[in-house]
Amino acid sequence: MDTKELVLKAAGELFGDRDPSAVDRWVAADYRQHSSLAADGPEALRTLVAGLPAGFRYELARVVADGDLVALHGVYHGFGPEPLVAFDLFRVENGKLAEHWDGLTPLVATTASGRSQTDGPAEPLAGAATETSRALVAEFARRVLQDADYSVLTDYISTETYHQHNPEAADGLDGFGAAAAKWAEQGKNLVYKTVHRVVAEGDLVLLQSEGEFGEPVAYWDLFRVADGRIVEHWDVIAPIPARLPHDNGLF
Repeated sequence: MDTKELVLKAAGELFGDRDPSAVDRWVAADYRQHSSLAADGPEALRTLVAGLPAGFRYELARVVADGDLVALHGVYHGFGPEPLVAFDLFRVENGKLAEHWDGLTPLVATTASGRSQTDGPAEPLAGAATETSRALVAEFARRVLQDADYSVLTDYISTETYHQHNPEAADGLDGFGAAAAKWAEQGKNLVYKTVHRVVAEGDLVLLQSEGEFGEPVAYWDLFRVADGRIVEHWDVIAPIPARLPHDNGLF
């Protein structure tokens, strides 16, 4: 099986079946953990899976696979008192899950755009040029997100169609601008310092970044590209905790 099939199979047994023995089948002995929810290594993952409650479930929205990296976007029910929207990123090596990063945020019932945090196209568009999508989003990240040059925003984001899934921003560039102004009033400027990973498949491109949003945060931004412009955006903005249950860092 390819990396996408492998991660879906492993995640299904671990978090769908809640089967701790799946760790033996799918997880590398030197499994490296970056999540704030678990300690390092396969035995910590086994303990996490074994402790999942009976009502726990995971709703998968979409998958993006890029070489040895596979990203899942979905919703966890049962990790805490409220559902959590999550991006999970796995690195596969020698047929095993070798490394994991994630970002989680509460599920919001009512959003500014009327869209949910996870709805929209579920599959990368067949035939879309992955490297063209990657190059566009990577350049957008450098010029707009990191350098904060908003004068070139329309070089990258469509002025006609921009479907927004951030719960506080309405559709379109005007919706994003209004949300950004509101955040700035709250002392939460969008500051992107480092883009750690760019994961692309077809028309979908995921950025994992580090920055500030009133506090140190991990940004997870998923973009959909069409006709040379970004036309859709999903995200998770997760605070960086002061302490982690391992020494691997969040990134």
